[in-house]
Amino acid sequence: MTLFIGIVIFLVTFVFMEFMAWFSHKYIMHGFLWVLHKDHHHKDHDSWFERNDAFFIIYAVVSMSFIITASNTWFWYGLPIGFGIMAYGAAYFLVHDIFIHQRFKLLRNANNWYARGVRRAHKIHHKHLGKEEGECFGMLFVPFKYFKK
Repeated sequence: MTLFIGIVIFLVTFVFMEFMAWFSHKYIMHGFLWVLHKDHHHKDHDSWFERNDAFFIIYAVVSMSFIITASNTWFWYGLPIGFGIMAYGAAYFLVHDIFIHQRFKLLRNANNWYARGVRRAHKIHHKHLGKEEGECFGMLFVPFKYFKK
């Protein structure tokens, strides 16, 4: 039963991170931490790294904190929470940085309806170079209107 509960917590955490990605992108990245995120919309440097990459570190620290706390206390469900956050981060990195932005030259030939929809939604978001008016989407729950044939 504990394994089942752990799997449910992991899956709920993974899905909840979609909301957290949307929320933090809309209200934090396009809000008070725009200074870190703006180079993602308007590249103002020659480096492969962006200031925006700091957000990976922030979420990694949150994930590791849950895992370490679970390993050292009675808070066992911190383990599936931490791994759920980590799995979402890995999936987000794969979809956003590798598939959409091609930071590594992988998955370039994916051209099915889902791939086109995700790319189209992200392109709409990046159409706005400023802090305001950027539509924000998650990775999993992209509005259906972007999935045209």
